[in-house]
Amino acid sequence: MNDLMDSVFVDHGLITAFALVGLLMIVSNLAADKLFAGRIHGSAIAIVVGLILAYAGGVASGGEDGIADIALFSGMGLLGGSMLRDFAIVATAFEVNVAEVRRSGLIGVIALGLGVVLPFVAGAACAVAFGYTDAVSITTIGAGALTYIVGPVTGTALGADSTVIALSVATGVMKSVSVMVITPLVAGPIGLRTPASAMAFGGLMGTTSGVAAGLAATDPKLVPYGAMTATFHTGLGCLLGPSVLFLAVRAIFG
Repeated sequence: MNDLMDSVFVDHGLITAFALVGLLMIVSNLAADKLFAGRIHGSAIAIVVGLILAYAGGVASGGEDGIADIALFSGMGLLGGSMLRDFAIVATAFEVNVAEVRRSGLIGVIALGLGVVLPFVAGAACAVAFGYTDAVSITTIGAGALTYIVGPVTGTALGADSTVIALSVATGVMKSVSVMVITPLVAGPIGLRTPASAMAFGGLMGTTSGVAAGLAATDPKLVPYGAMTATFHTGLGCLLGPSVLFLAVRAIFG
């Protein structure tokens, strides 16, 4: 029986991972419809459940890669890795209408600028409030408030402590889940109905996964536009975090 399990599930880990994620999405979407009446998107529920499973898997296996440390779920390491993540993000751009992008280009640029500076300042202020005084730690946690990708990229470049990098990831994940949940609730009042507004929203929020899931629950047609500027937000944050933002923090805190 164990040999059969190995040959079917372990040896075809990526296929197993796709099947498990598909099953999780089915259950999450059903929960979103039946328990939350569509107010919370299935993607948000799936990510929260995924984080719980990752933690449980890490505790059970004693490893460092969460549920992927368990042989049966080893394919999750590849499915959730940077290669497929970046492929999925880039793929959203193929649904973008170039005319709409040109029409709202200035809005997107302004949103990107504000979307990088404001969350960073908020994250850095929280780091200081919790007792961090060195520029590296403050910058790393502030960068985590941009996205959970920018935080570790910045922290690694600056040589931050692993604990600080973990905090930056946690900050970004909390932001991502919050954006997923809140977006459908505030879409109406803030006028989130057009490609231009979706681009501005994506640039301000920055978290690609959070913006994509939130817009999917609002209007699936808006997802490519919000995801595109959110992706630019991540790239801009990775560029400015270890350089301009760090130098600014160092000038203030020494």
